[in-house]
Amino acid sequence: MDRRDLVFALDRAAEKQVTLISAPAGSGKTSLLRAWADRTGPPDRRIAFLSVRPGQNEAQLFWLALLDAVRATSGADGEPQAVTPGFSPGALVEEVRSELAVSRGPFFLVIDDLHELTADDATEQLADLLTSLPPSVHAIVATRRDPPLRLHKLRLAGELAEIRAAALRFTEDETRELLVAAGIALPDHVAGMLHQRTEGWAAGLRLAVLSLAGHPDPERFVAEFSGSHRTVADYLMAEMLERQPADVQRLLLRTSLLDRVNGELADLLTGATGSERILLDLEDANAFVVSLDPGRTWFRCHRLFGDLLRLELRRTSPQDVPKLHRLAGDWFAEHGQTAEAVRHLQAAGDWSGAACLLADHAVSLTLDGQAATVAALLSAFPTRTGEESPELALVHGIADLSQSRLGEAQAHLEIARSYAASAPPERRHRLRTAVASLELLLARLQGDFDAVFERSGALPSSACGRSHAEVALSGDLRALALLDLGVAEAWSLRLADSERHLQEGAALARDIGRPYLEVACTAHLGFASGFRSFALVRQRCEEAVALAARYGWDAEPVIAPAQAALAWTLICTGEFEDAERWLDRARNATSAEGEPGVRLLVRLVSALLLAARGQHRQALAELAAAEQVQAHMVGRHGLSPRVAGWKMTVQARLGMVDRARTALGGLDGRKAAAGEIRTAAASIRLAERDPAGARAELRTVFDGTAPVISHLTRIEAHLLEALACRDLNDDPAAYAAVEHALDLAEPDRLVLPFAMTGAWELLEALPQAKTSHAALVSDILDATRGSARARTARPRRGPAEELSPSELRVLRYLPTNLTRPEIAGELSVSINTVSTHVRRIYSKLGAGDRSSAVRRGRELGLLSSGRQ
Repeated sequence: MDRRDLVFALDRAAEKQVTLISAPAGSGKTSLLRAWADRTGPPDRRIAFLSVRPGQNEAQLFWLALLDAVRATSGADGEPQAVTPGFSPGALVEEVRSELAVSRGPFFLVIDDLHELTADDATEQLADLLTSLPPSVHAIVATRRDPPLRLHKLRLAGELAEIRAAALRFTEDETRELLVAAGIALPDHVAGMLHQRTEGWAAGLRLAVLSLAGHPDPERFVAEFSGSHRTVADYLMAEMLERQPADVQRLLLRTSLLDRVNGELADLLTGATGSERILLDLEDANAFVVSLDPGRTWFRCHRLFGDLLRLELRRTSPQDVPKLHRLAGDWFAEHGQTAEAVRHLQAAGDWSGAACLLADHAVSLTLDGQAATVAALLSAFPTRTGEESPELALVHGIADLSQSRLGEAQAHLEIARSYAASAPPERRHRLRTAVASLELLLARLQGDFDAVFERSGALPSSACGRSHAEVALSGDLRALALLDLGVAEAWSLRLADSERHLQEGAALARDIGRPYLEVACTAHLGFASGFRSFALVRQRCEEAVALAARYGWDAEPVIAPAQAALAWTLICTGEFEDAERWLDRARNATSAEGEPGVRLLVRLVSALLLAARGQHRQALAELAAAEQVQAHMVGRHGLSPRVAGWKMTVQARLGMVDRARTALGGLDGRKAAAGEIRTAAASIRLAERDPAGARAELRTVFDGTAPVISHLTRIEAHLLEALACRDLNDDPAAYAAVEHALDLAEPDRLVLPFAMTGAWELLEALPQAKTSHAALVSDILDATRGSARARTARPRRGPAEELSPSELRVLRYLPTNLTRPEIAGELSVSINTVSTHVRRIYSKLGAGDRSSAVRRGRELGLLSSGRQ
C-alpha cells in the first residue's frame, strides 16, 4: 500500500523539531516510518533509524545504540564505544549531541518503539536531547503510549508535531485498495462493512486480508466479527491460524514465547526441521515475522501478533508453556545469552536453575554494563526464594557493590560465603571463587587494604574452570581480583607488587576481551610506577588516558586515577596549567560515592596545586577534605602521612602554629616517625623561629631512620635545612643544602618542593658559581614566579621558526656563566652539538650574540625574566 497522503503528512510534521507518533499496537507506526524513510527525498537528507529492543532497561545500551545509528548514518569515523560498569550518562549523551551538531543538511533522528525503553534516567536524558537539538536536526519518536518526555515547551513554541491513532486509521477507500492489492474481491458493501468493523485499524485489516485469502465464504467471515480491537484480533487470529499449514501453526505458536528466534532454536522448540525456511517464507510473504539482521538469520513476530500468539498458546496448550521456556532457557545458556536464559527459566518456574545461572554470571553481566538487567532479573524472583536459594545472596551482593551500597553488600556476601561452604560439590568451588573475588572488591572500596592482602590467597586460578563457561567466569573473576589487589597495594605504597599485579591484570583482561578491566588496571599503573621515575609515571598515565579515549571512557570514573596521577607529575615539574586541566578532568570523573583511595588522591593533588601557587588557605581546605576521606576508610591510605604532614606545613606557613603543633602532638608514635611528619615538624620549628630545632627535626630524615614516601621528602628536607641555615646566618651551609636539593631534583627536573617550602626565594640569591644546575634553577623560578601563567595570558611574538626541544634546553643555559664545554657536560652531549644548537638559536631568534639571544628569549617568554 502506498499511503502517500499519510507519508506527506509525516513529511510536513517532520519539519518541526520533534514529531511524536503515538498510537496503540498494530496502528501502523513502524510501517509509516519505513514508508517515509524509503521514499525519495532531498539528496542531502540523512536518516538515523533506531528500534528500541524489548524490555530495554539499560540506559547505557540505549545511548550506545543511538550513537552507533547516528555515526553509521553520518559516516563519522571513530572507535566504537564499549559498555562500562561505571556508566555516567552525561558524556555519552554529549557525544550523541556532538555527532548531530556536525551533521550537514537535514538530519532525521528516528526512534521507534520508545515504549520499550524502561530506564527512567535514559528517558530523562532523551527529553533533554530532544529539547535542545541542533537547528538542522529533527527527531521522530514512535511509541504505543505518550512517554514522559516533558515536551510541553516544544508544543507551546510550535515545534512539536503529533500524529495520533485517528490519523493512522485506514480510510474506506484505502481499505478497498488494500483488498485489491491482496487479490481479494469483495462487494462494495462488504468492503465497507470490513472497514467499519475494523475501524480502519491497520493490524485488524492485515489479519483480515490474511484470513480472507482463499476463504470459501468471505461475506460470512466479515459479518461474523465485531467489537473491540482485542475481540477482532482474537477472532481474526483464530481464523488465520486455522488456514495455515500445521507446521507453520506449530512454529508460530511455540516460538511466540521468544523475543527473537533463529532456525536452530525454532527446530528445538517445534521438534522438527526446516524452521529457517518457514521463517524466510513468512517474511517474504509479509506475514507475521520480520528479520532482525542483514543476513536474515534472526527473526521476531510482529509485536501485536506475538501477543496474540502467546495468548492462543496458553489457551490451547498451557501444559507446554513451561517446557518450552525451559528448552529456550537451556539453549540461550549454552549460547552465552545469560539474561535471556534466566528470563526463560524464571518463566518456566525453574527458580533454582535461574538463581544458579544468574549467580554464575552476574559479575560478567555487570562488567558488560548490564547492572540494571541484573537488578531487574533479581526483582523477578518471588520473595520466598530468598530463603530457598541463598545463591541469590551473591547476586544481591554484586548489585549492592555496583550501587556502592557497601554495608548491604557485606551482609549479602557473608550469607553467600556461609552457603558456599556447604553447597553441592559441583558448585562449591565456583561459589567460593566468586565470593572471594567480590570480598576483595568490597575491601578495596571500603579502604580495608589489610583485608585485601589477607584474602589475596584466595585469588582465583587462571585454570580453575573446566567448561568454556567456567573458564570465562574464572578469567573475569581473576582479572577483577588482580585489579583489586594491585590497587590495594598501590594505596599501601607497595608499588613494586602493585605494578606487577596491575600489569598481569591488564594483560589478562586484554586476553579475555575485558577492555573495562584493562583500562582500570592501566589507570592505576601510572601511580604504581612512582618508585621508578616521574617520566615513566607520565608515560603510563598518558597511555592509560589514550586507551580509555579509544573506548569513549576519557570522562568516566575508571580513568580518574591516571588523570590525577598525571596532574601530580605535572605539578611536580612545575607545569601548573597543564596539571590544572588534568586535575579538572579527574575531579569531574570522580563521584562523591566513588572509590575512597582515588578521592583522597584527587584531593591531595588539588591541595598541592593550590599550595604550589601560594593559595594556602584553599590548599588547607583540600587537605582537610582528604583527611575526611581517610576518616571513612577502614584502613590507612599510604598517602595519609603526606596529607597530615603537608596540612601541618601549610598551617605553619599561614601562621596557625598552635594548630599545627597540636596536630603534631596528637599523632601516635608510628605516624610521628614518618619522614613526612618530621619535615612538617621542621616547618613548624621554622615558623616558631627555632631554626636549630628545625635542623634537629630533620636529622632522622637525613640518616634514614625516618621512612619517607619518596625522594620528594628528602628534597624538602634539604630545602628546609637551607632555610634553617639561612636563619642562622650560615650562607655556605644554606647554599650547600640547596645544591643537595637540586642534585636530587635534577633527574626529574622537580619544581614542587621549592614551591611548597618557599625555598625558591633562596635561588634568587644563589651565586652562579655555587650551582651546577642553572637551567633547573631558571625553570623553578619561571614556575614559582608565575611567569609561565603570564606567558600564556599575553600574546606571544613567536619567532619565524619554533625552537626544538634540544634547542630550548641549550637556550636555558645561556643566561648562566657556563661555557659551551660546560653546557655540553651538563647535557651529556658534544661541544659540536652545543655549538650547532647555539647557531640555530641565534638564527631563529634573530640574535647576533649570547646576550641578545637571552634578551629575545625573555621577550618571547622562553626564559625567566627575573634572572640576570
